[in-house]
Amino acid sequence: MTALTLSTAGAATLRADALVVGVAKGPKGPVVAAGAEAVDEAFDGKLAAVLDALGASGADGEVTKLPAPAGLKVPVVLAVGLGSVPEKDESYDEEALRRAAGAAARALTGTKKAAFALPLEDASAVTAVAEGALLGAYAFTAYMGGEKNGKGKDAGPKQPLAEVALLGAKPRDKDHKAAAERAKVVAAEVNIARDLINTPPNDLTPEAFAAVAQTTGKENGIKVQVLDEKALVKGGFGGIMGVGKGSENLPRLVKLSYTHAKAEKHLAFVGKGITYDSGGISLKPAGHNETMKCDMSGAAAVFAAVVAVAKLGLEVNVTGWLALAENMPSGSATRPGDVLRMYSGKTVEVLNTDAEGRLVLADALTKASEENPDAIVDVATLTGAMVMALGNRTFGIMANDDAFRTSIHEIAEEVGEASWPMPLPADLRKGMDSPTADIANMGERMGGGLVAGLFLQEFVGEGITWAHLDIAGPAFHEGAPYGYTPKGGTGSAVRTLVRLAERTATGDLG
Repeated sequence: MTALTLSTAGAATLRADALVVGVAKGPKGPVVAAGAEAVDEAFDGKLAAVLDALGASGADGEVTKLPAPAGLKVPVVLAVGLGSVPEKDESYDEEALRRAAGAAARALTGTKKAAFALPLEDASAVTAVAEGALLGAYAFTAYMGGEKNGKGKDAGPKQPLAEVALLGAKPRDKDHKAAAERAKVVAAEVNIARDLINTPPNDLTPEAFAAVAQTTGKENGIKVQVLDEKALVKGGFGGIMGVGKGSENLPRLVKLSYTHAKAEKHLAFVGKGITYDSGGISLKPAGHNETMKCDMSGAAAVFAAVVAVAKLGLEVNVTGWLALAENMPSGSATRPGDVLRMYSGKTVEVLNTDAEGRLVLADALTKASEENPDAIVDVATLTGAMVMALGNRTFGIMANDDAFRTSIHEIAEEVGEASWPMPLPADLRKGMDSPTADIANMGERMGGGLVAGLFLQEFVGEGITWAHLDIAGPAFHEGAPYGYTPKGGTGSAVRTLVRLAERTATGDLG
């Protein structure tokens, strides 16, 4: 994990390998942002002109490297775009700061220490810049480094930026210090979620994921209970077993319990944890299997969020449920046409074994409901239909309570996770009527993401507030990195869940 320090040193005096400054997009060209005054002075007041001559505009995420002039104790100045100059009396948007810091950190891969002289008007800006830098300084290198250099040693890949110093942040200021500490915790857990998502499925089986949860839980005062295949069969978890019984790597249901002595509210987070999804007997076509290690992103988000809540010591009880299974075709796999008896007692006709996430979530939602929490939020890479509706960067939010759905949307936007509220149209429920069972696991093709939400709603306990986050789009990024978002696992929804827990703990949930 990249180290983070707060520094009162001036931009012209701090020794580092690079100095990051902000530049905004003004009406007549790039404008140097606050925090870079000393750097601009070292360029004889012509930093903006130099950047303009090099083609820089200040656009969001744009990175321009310059050799440092005399007067600075760094060899390189990196100017990163912040987007449009704010209106009069307004500050830079926190997400713009977060993205800029992330882009700068990525551009400085292989660097030991960088000083960030970006605009830090308050503690929220400290959080945004710190979070962006730590999330941008991420690389999944666990399986790299096999090549040898000329001396016969393991060359290995370039490592992420090793240390970030935030200039203008005050290490003795209580709010600044708390903001930095929070950013370190949240970013660390988002990066852990990314590691889990990026781990190949031959190494991250349901059993292996459960073992990680047990070890980490013990280290952080979280009580962990793991139900193996025998306990799942005995307990009647027909959904989880129905999905997982076709694999040699049998399923697990993991319960993570964080409690606080002063807590007045209880949240339950439920994560879809399909460690690999072949589609089962309804096998996915060629070209759709290669990234299916990411189908446990919901469980990764829930796991990381519970650990972050524990590390932050929030005054709220949080229970995380990881529904872990591997969906494989074999002689023992569930077939289309089979009927499963779920943990709730409800029967489900399986029309498509590739609609498996809703089956494991259904059992976990029923189990979570038994504790009667104040709210349940499930997170899942659930449907391709949601990607078709909202694209690759936005997750959908469905809920049985409009106010709760609105609150989660506002929280997600606040922390920089693009989301959009979606309906649960009652007329789509009829498409899941089955002549054989209580409900089918498929309904109408059009509105398939909403159909999946309606299916899950059937397994939420009566009177319990519930929301469903379909993160199928943003959970795994296949394109070029941007901002603080890497290629591969992103850790989508972790920050939203953590902020929800914070708001619940303080009673500030609208």
